[in-house]
Amino acid sequence: MSAIIDAPVQLSNEEIGRYSRHLILPEIGMEGQLKLKKASVLLVGAGGLGSPLALYLAAAGVGRIGIIDFDVVDSSNLQRQIIHSEEYLGKPKLASAKARLTGLNPYIEIETHETALTSANARELVSQYDIVADGTDNFPTRYLVNDACVLLGKPNVYGSIFRFEGQVSVFNAQDGPCYRCLYAEPPPPGLVPSCAEGGVMGVLPGIIGSIQAMEVIKLITGAGDPLIGRLLVFDALQMSFRELKLRKNPDCPICGENPTITEFIDYQQFCGIVPNQVEEAVPEMSVIELKTALDNGQELLVLDVREENEYDICHLDNALLIPLNQLPERSSELDPQADIVIHCRSGVRSKKALKQLREAGFTRLRNLTGGILAWADEVDPEMPKY
Repeated sequence: MSAIIDAPVQLSNEEIGRYSRHLILPEIGMEGQLKLKKASVLLVGAGGLGSPLALYLAAAGVGRIGIIDFDVVDSSNLQRQIIHSEEYLGKPKLASAKARLTGLNPYIEIETHETALTSANARELVSQYDIVADGTDNFPTRYLVNDACVLLGKPNVYGSIFRFEGQVSVFNAQDGPCYRCLYAEPPPPGLVPSCAEGGVMGVLPGIIGSIQAMEVIKLITGAGDPLIGRLLVFDALQMSFRELKLRKNPDCPICGENPTITEFIDYQQFCGIVPNQVEEAVPEMSVIELKTALDNGQELLVLDVREENEYDICHLDNALLIPLNQLPERSSELDPQADIVIHCRSGVRSKKALKQLREAGFTRLRNLTGGILAWADEVDPEMPKY
């Protein structure tokens, strides 16, 4: 019997028709499209950035796409995570994404990994793919993605979004800088609000994720000049792009000349998020306790530290609105002897406000557990949630 030889990758007539607009581009052509078909890309996250990334890479014909995610589809996702639909509310995002991508292009392979990316599984997962596209929204995972790409020699197509601004770059490619060269240290915990706290314009991840998809395609095909050593910064309100030059840091702890990070570390601890960390006790009040106290006529000052636009969505009757960032200069409006119950959306910002007021000399303070979301869940189901 003759030896079995792997057949060369080819495009079927159906695929040639599908990708014809690529094939007539001199920069892509048949060779580039075959490179796309042979390529594999790992997407970390199936959310706002992962949605356009997955859709455009699948449509472009990237042969094998892996997606890591462990969340379920929520109605609040649909404002920006366009790969999902009402049909999949409450169901895993991976099931939604795979169904959509398979329907978009049956000639590619979609692999799903329903797990969080961790130090324990990063090597196994990342090593299976040619390129990683980072669509995460938290610092521990960003540093983990970066380190995995450096340690395993994979390009990292990075994107991030917040409110009306976004960033894109290509790290760890052709001797270019890595994410740690740009951000050697993470910001202090809680300094940068999450999208749930700070908001994000729904169109923004579509723009940034599409640029990431373009960078992935350029890396695969060799077309154009990828964003290696460059950070692209986008401002949607001004509709402007700025480009910042990045250089590889010779003292970088993982990609520098004398690296000190040679294995995966504890990224939660590195970013200051320590499990079971002992914090100064914060006095709490449940929403049921607050409702009972108010119904009984107890004199309480309910302090809302959200933003004015959040207050316009929903608020508690007679609550005093002082946004957290205005609290230092407006604390004089509060009676130091009053019983003050502080709340925000979910209880994070109100804890910060309580600590600020405590340091200013206020003593009769309590934090509303779960914030106004808990009030909507447990007290007033008619209240809108956001």
